[in-house]
Amino acid sequence: MRCPFCSNEASQVKDSRPTDDGAAIRRRRQCEACGARFTTFERIQLRDLTVVKSGANGVEGRREPFEREKLMRSVSTACRKRPIQPAQIERLVSGIQRQLETTGESEIPSQRIGALVMEALKGLDSVAYIRFASVYKDFREAKDFEEFAGNVSEVGKS
Repeated sequence: MRCPFCSNEASQVKDSRPTDDGAAIRRRRQCEACGARFTTFERIQLRDLTVVKSGANGVEGRREPFEREKLMRSVSTACRKRPIQPAQIERLVSGIQRQLETTGESEIPSQRIGALVMEALKGLDSVAYIRFASVYKDFREAKDFEEFAGNVSEVGKS
């Protein structure tokens, strides 16, 4: 594993343990050249996933490799400054990735990923849900927020 500080390729594992959800192994490493410590994660990858982006007018657009970190960033952004623990976000992202990998499909429409995130955030935190929806559903005006938030409030009352 290449050191992120000095790019040396020799490092030593100092500690290994499973993550909270058991979906990965967390390894603490120390670079043999500069002595810096860093953490790596080892995860099971069932298949290579390709995300099919939606193009103009809903027509399929470009394809790009699925990036777990990109999904993690978007969920983390939606959850910023909310009472949500990093471990909860990690479990949410791991669950979505597991769902995608077990579909048997190698090409996943971006809309399906967005829908899975929406469903997961809906049960986790209504503010994070609305934040994610504002980007996913491309809100253009304040009334878009009002309508969507009104629907979320009504769902919460039933």
